[in-house]
Amino acid sequence: MDTIFPTQYSTVSTKALEQFLNQQYGFEGMSCRLLIRNVSDTYLLEGESERYIFKIYRNTHRKLDEIEAEVKILHLLKQEGAKVAFPIFDKEGNDIQMFKVAEGNRYGVLFSYAKGKPVYDLNESQLIVLGREMALNHTIVSKISLDFSREMYDIDSTLIKPLEIIKPAFKDLPEEYEYLKSTAFQVIAKMKSFDTQKFSYGYCHYDYLPKNFHFDEHDNITFFDFDFMGKGFLVNDLMTFFVHYFLHVHHKATSQEQADKDFEIFIKAYRANRALSDEELKAIPYLGFMFWMYYFKYHFQHFEDWSNYFFTPRFIKERVALIKKWVELFCEF
Repeated sequence: MDTIFPTQYSTVSTKALEQFLNQQYGFEGMSCRLLIRNVSDTYLLEGESERYIFKIYRNTHRKLDEIEAEVKILHLLKQEGAKVAFPIFDKEGNDIQMFKVAEGNRYGVLFSYAKGKPVYDLNESQLIVLGREMALNHTIVSKISLDFSREMYDIDSTLIKPLEIIKPAFKDLPEEYEYLKSTAFQVIAKMKSFDTQKFSYGYCHYDYLPKNFHFDEHDNITFFDFDFMGKGFLVNDLMTFFVHYFLHVHHKATSQEQADKDFEIFIKAYRANRALSDEELKAIPYLGFMFWMYYFKYHFQHFEDWSNYFFTPRFIKERVALIKKWVELFCEF
């Protein structure tokens, strides 16, 4: 008797998906092509005058209730006037599609297209827009409570569990692992010194790097890719934008002086629209270490499905060196 060998990550036929989406959403003659097979599979659906993004989630990365949470948040953000790429309903009123594939059920969502392009050297106008719109997003998500499951960004999920999970990858790199472990406990102590009960809390994007928002020619912004959205301190989102400047300086794309000036413009614009305490700002370096550790864990856990071939001993050593630089520059213990 022939059986199908177990599969953990299939790729649907682009031609079949094109036909399905045209029929399901009432489109005519829209073409479909794969943009990236990565954390999720992302497709561009394109016609003469319209564009959409269709994302199919890996079932080892996002379960249905997590996808439902993302979709719900985006609908609420759109309703409240946030500038986000939002889910599109099909002819039957569904905003999530199911596909029976080799490994089981996978789910997909059609999103409006984020016009424009990513900008890595933001001008003053763009920094002000970003600060204002991120503040608006935070005002909205700070009031939302969902019944659906999402990641919780806390000390356990971003420090304790990552240290435990990534340990096997450091079998031949004990000094690097010991550095991460000892620094993690210093970060925990530092976070406990803050009055975090007063920090703004809600659903943070947790990946507000320039690759995840577009500016059009009029400096209108659209945020997208809420795949890592989870509950935590909202200052985490400001931290991820700070990570952008750290990397930008590290790669010699800008000076530290310019990066500091730009980030200050962004912070001033944010504060003009939403309260942000000095203590929340002081926590950014330590939340940043937690960010690096969380994604270290993610890279390790999803090596097979994500096919992140770069996760090698060399990558691990270089990533630890980058984290050391972050700590030396910004953290005070």
